[in-house]
Amino acid sequence: MKPRLFAIALVSLALGGGMLLKSAAAPAEAPKPLRVLLVTGGCCHDYAKQRLILAEGLGSRANIEVEFAHTDDKKTTAAFPIYNNADWAKGYDVVIHDECSADVMDQPYVNNIVNAHKDGVPAVNLHCAMHSYRKGFKVGEPIAPGSEQAIWFDMLGLQSNRHGPQEPIDISYTDKEHPITKGFENWTTIKEELYNNVQDPKNFPGHHSLATGKQLVKNKDGTTKEEQSVIIWTNNYGPKKTRIFSTTIGHNNDTVGDARYLDLVTRGVLWAAGKLGDDGKPAPGYGPKSK
Repeated sequence: MKPRLFAIALVSLALGGGMLLKSAAAPAEAPKPLRVLLVTGGCCHDYAKQRLILAEGLGSRANIEVEFAHTDDKKTTAAFPIYNNADWAKGYDVVIHDECSADVMDQPYVNNIVNAHKDGVPAVNLHCAMHSYRKGFKVGEPIAPGSEQAIWFDMLGLQSNRHGPQEPIDISYTDKEHPITKGFENWTTIKEELYNNVQDPKNFPGHHSLATGKQLVKNKDGTTKEEQSVIIWTNNYGPKKTRIFSTTIGHNNDTVGDARYLDLVTRGVLWAAGKLGDDGKPAPGYGPKSK
């Protein structure tokens, strides 16, 4: 019979030159997966499929488990029962807002959503989340940061209130040394929506731009013009400087399923949770699960 292999620690004792054998400490347990809440539903998008694309893409790239808060309501007034609870985000490491609820304007409801992030729960915001909860918005007119109506946008760290036609967007990373974007190459999407910046992002003190998008659109007279906006950024929000990551890209299923998009969102989640190294790699224990 082959002897069993086991690790032991030998500790010399001064008493009589004796020896005491102690078992080595057991290896540390692997970190628990990041618990991520993905909120999906509302107007204008295929959320039934996109939530599955996102959950599979994140779970295959990092030690992440996704839970859903989904509604099949396809109106701009779509609401989520979970947001009626004062502690709705308790127990989650990150919340991904991927809802499209532009005409939900009940201020206490919106305040309750944002308060979770003000209290320290990190957030990742995708595409139409930037056009949700637009109380008091008028096309082309910004809302003053710090006002009650702007609380959602203060959390995001950017204001947008319209987008142009679906055309390809050239994505250019403006900070290639940030952990989220480190090593990423510029790329061009399929036909997508370019969200505007109705207010200079510099008006948000915690805002940090990571990428801009450029899109060539046709005017009514047949000429073309180039539109440009910040489309990927981070924000440090509230008294706890909660980490917030956002991108306005992600209208169509093929974009959401693009490996470059899923790589970006995965890093955004890891960064928001404090589990992304300066080299852009997951912290130990938070990389892809071994098969």
